[in-house]
Amino acid sequence: MGQQYEVVFINNSSNAGHACLYQTLPKQSSSSSIQSLAWLTEGAHSNTKVRFDWSVDYCFVWSETGTLKPGVIFDASQTIDVPSLQSSNSITLSRDQYGFFFQAPVKGVAGQLTMAFDETVPSSLGAAGVGMSGAGTFIIPTQPNYEEIFTPHPEYWITFGNYTQGQVMNIEGITHTQQIDFPANVYSMTATLNADNSWTLSPTE
Repeated sequence: MGQQYEVVFINNSSNAGHACLYQTLPKQSSSSSIQSLAWLTEGAHSNTKVRFDWSVDYCFVWSETGTLKPGVIFDASQTIDVPSLQSSNSITLSRDQYGFFFQAPVKGVAGQLTMAFDETVPSSLGAAGVGMSGAGTFIIPTQPNYEEIFTPHPEYWITFGNYTQGQVMNIEGITHTQQIDFPANVYSMTATLNADNSWTLSPTE
């Protein structure tokens, strides 16, 4: 099992809603085909707190989503765990008369995650990508004869509002968000939404 992490969310605002953790990749932009998902979500009333726990264990995921756009919900139909970034870290998505399916994973480029679509995969009918701790984090729309390499150096973010786990995020349209950095040898951070809707971030005491 990978390293365990935790985020404690404290809602000191006057609003009820959903705390949402999501990830971004370095240099990810709106022009990229890679979409971030609402990775972990929990409802929280005013003056309450919730906890998010995860391990840095990667997986491959796919779903027949149709065209990807912000707000679409990605509900994984198949999840394949990645035991190591040194082996079984490359996978191919195919489609036959019964639907999409993953081929058996194989060894790919060390330290990376490779998602390939073969010639049987139609454009924009589904989406596939990678996840962490069993939940999808990044996806791309399907297209035939295509390959995407994910370099696993994610950045963690928290936001608050109306979110559903698996929702495609419009990351450049989120204005009320806070990046979560874990200092060396710190594995639990507390993110507090203050009364004025600003954020305070600190190691969990």
